Amino acid sequence: MLERIKEIIAEELHIDAASISDDADIVDDLGADSLSVVTIVMTAEDEFGISIPDEVIADLRTPAAMAAYAESNK
Repeated sequence: MLERIKEIIAEELHIDAASISDDADIVDDLGADSLSVVTIVMTAEDEFGISIPDEVIADLRTPAAMAAYAESNK
């Protein structure tokens, strides 16, 4: 799941998935803007069949955090 999260992020931000560390901050380290974050979250929701409430999104700043949330809420 973590690798797929990285692929989703890489596709949205047009970067190499292999260059994304598990603990990279999606905004601060990878340069995502708010629209990119929304797109990443929506894609992850569709991909994993989960719903991520708006109030949780701010806490999911790294691929590892997103994967852990998706894993525990599927």
